[in-house]
Amino acid sequence: MPNYRRHRVPGGTYFFTVNLRDRRSDHLVTHIAALRAAIRTTRTRAPFHIDAWVVLPDHMHCLWTLPEGDADYPSRWQAIKKAFSRAIPAFEPRTPTMRARGERGIRQLRYWEHTIRDDRDHAAHMDYIHFNPVKHALVAHPADWPHSTFHRCVARGLYPPDWCSPIQAPLEAGEPPTP
Repeated sequence: MPNYRRHRVPGGTYFFTVNLRDRRSDHLVTHIAALRAAIRTTRTRAPFHIDAWVVLPDHMHCLWTLPEGDADYPSRWQAIKKAFSRAIPAFEPRTPTMRARGERGIRQLRYWEHTIRDDRDHAAHMDYIHFNPVKHALVAHPADWPHSTFHRCVARGLYPPDWCSPIQAPLEAGEPPTP
């Protein structure tokens, strides 16, 4: 098995991509209440700041800032994934090994993370997150996707309401980064 090394910066900001095992599934949005509850419960036990988040049918992207001195995002992801898996009905096929271990086959075991380096990197990842539903042709405008912090960011003045509307250029600061 590969030895994955995660870059950890206490109090750092991180971009994550988390996928369902079945990329044709829509279980993240179908069970959005369970996902939100899992995140809320995890944040109560192990706080972190949500800078941005978008939940699509089969994957999600988010940007977190951890408390000063804390770099333990793996245990937070484990708690979110475990709580979400337990909250939704079993529907997925499982191998005998998975059944013996009590594992669910909902999500990929791993996730992708990137440590945010500076303000420009943070802004690029914020844009990438909020543009993602448009990129995947789920909506024509970021404001049309309900499972996103875009609306919160507009209310805080971080984005204009018509950001990336069809009449504007795709992104003023360039294309979003590819995770």
